[in-house]
Amino acid sequence: MMKKLLTLLLLLIPLASLQAKEKGQTAGAAIRLHATHHNFGDTPRRGGDLSYELHFTNEGTAPLILTRVVTSCSCLKAHFHRRPVAVGEEGVIRIVYEPQKSEPGTFSKVVQIYSNAESGRVIFTVQGNSLDEDGVKSKDNKEKVKR
Repeated sequence: MMKKLLTLLLLLIPLASLQAKEKGQTAGAAIRLHATHHNFGDTPRRGGDLSYELHFTNEGTAPLILTRVVTSCSCLKAHFHRRPVAVGEEGVIRIVYEPQKSEPGTFSKVVQIYSNAESGRVIFTVQGNSLDEDGVKSKDNKEKVKR
């Protein structure tokens, strides 16, 4: 009896994967970000924290679990829920940029999102221009921007 059950199970696994591919879904969890980057534009360094809600969808056939989110700078924080995101459902990662912790000038920071999805890791980019109260020199010190 156990042998028959195991054989049946082994036959059904590839069938479920084939059905998922026919529907355009990835077998297992699959993350799709609604955006690949966000530009905060000109931001005053002393103006307070800025936040962005990054929405994503699980387009796979199994629950999606975010395991960790890594930012490239201490001026960038990411907050997310560790509970599984059901198939077809949406989740949110709240990204907070703290301009007072970064140098004035243009910035481009990276957020790496790790999950149990087949891809394993996806990348999101945050950009902008951090301004001092009296203006800011660009990083190459060529021109001064007035507010």
